[in-house]
Amino acid sequence: MNGSDLALTTHALRMAEMASDTAMEFFHGRLGVAFKADESPVTQADKAVETEVRRYLKTHFPEHGIFGEEHGVEGDPAGRMWIIDPIDGTRSFLSGHPLFGFLLAHLTGGSPDLGVIGMPALKEVFLGVPGQGASLNGKPIKASGHTRLDQAILYVNEGDKLHRDHPALFDRLMQAGQTRRFGYDCYPHALVAAGHVDAVIDYDLEPYDFLAVAAVVTAAGGVMTDWDGKALNLGSDGRVVSAATPDLHAELLDLVRGD
Repeated sequence: MNGSDLALTTHALRMAEMASDTAMEFFHGRLGVAFKADESPVTQADKAVETEVRRYLKTHFPEHGIFGEEHGVEGDPAGRMWIIDPIDGTRSFLSGHPLFGFLLAHLTGGSPDLGVIGMPALKEVFLGVPGQGASLNGKPIKASGHTRLDQAILYVNEGDKLHRDHPALFDRLMQAGQTRRFGYDCYPHALVAAGHVDAVIDYDLEPYDFLAVAAVVTAAGGVMTDWDGKALNLGSDGRVVSAATPDLHAELLDLVRGD
């Protein structure tokens, strides 16, 4: 890791710690909840975390752009930019469920070259720099290496939306893998990076939902793309596949396409 990367990771981990402390001040407390136009909830905690991280970035990286879920884009997306999801899984957060996360990525030219997945209630921080490795709480992690879908632990994220919008694909997914679980948000992907889960199918995401995650999964030796097998960037359509290996990833793409 060169000096520039080390500086970025040091700052990213500091922001993850700050975000965790702020989120946990609100967790299991009384939350002011509103609903956005798409009916997704936003809490005081989302806004407080993003405001704090933005303030830090403007102090330490004033020349970089910022794209946050709650306050939008500042700066040039084609340059160096940080992307923030202050609380990934607000529905989990507001219902007292601990599997909400904090997502932070550094982008160059719209593609992630550093990612952090913070899990405040679990006291876990995943860090990934593609080409240089991934870690969990400072210890190296690696994807499982499993290559066959019929032997894989498969998570299906956003299953209710998949069932509604892609019923035939949903039916195929219910026959896939050795073990299947339903999930939401970032943590199933983090488990791919850590080697506990082999694959995740996900749907209807925004860039701040998947770019940090993609950096961590890729850094851990996994593969994460859109459903067409294309690399993820700011322009991706929000349909994603994470897998431990290229072989497993190829099987999942065939399943998604109905091949």
